[in-house]
Amino acid sequence: MSEHTELISRIEEQERRLRLPRFDNDDAWRLGCLVADLAQERGAAVTIGIHRAGQRLFHRALPGTSPDNDAWLERKCRVVERYGASSYLVGARFRAKGAGFEESSRLDPDRYAAHGGAFPLHVTGTGVIGAVAVSGLPQAEDHALVVEALERYLAATA
Repeated sequence: MSEHTELISRIEEQERRLRLPRFDNDDAWRLGCLVADLAQERGAAVTIGIHRAGQRLFHRALPGTSPDNDAWLERKCRVVERYGASSYLVGARFRAKGAGFEESSRLDPDRYAAHGGAFPLHVTGTGVIGAVAVSGLPQAEDHALVVEALERYLAATA
């Protein structure tokens, strides 16, 4: 199994497993605070954003971040909205085909970034309704932070 195939399989499994029974504005606040707490425990300088149906429900920029992190959040979330999959998965799928997202997607790279860190908010029975995203770490770490937060959030609300 190739490196890309393994990564794609792992992310697809995460997306199947990390589905929410519901998601409202209060849920966005709780999830966003959980991501921020995890980042602060690790001393990670990240910006966190949660969007649903085009509306920003949560935003937090931790010390050490910049406006560039906000731009990355927006670009990654647009990928989730367009493809219905995590930004990391979309990028991995393009790389597995031997093509870069920026060159092959035909989308404006100033508006779309298929780099890890934005994960779909998938509500069971409804589909993808938005995204939770992190920017500030290497893409695999951004993705892992969001996944860990979703795992903890789901465990706490079960």
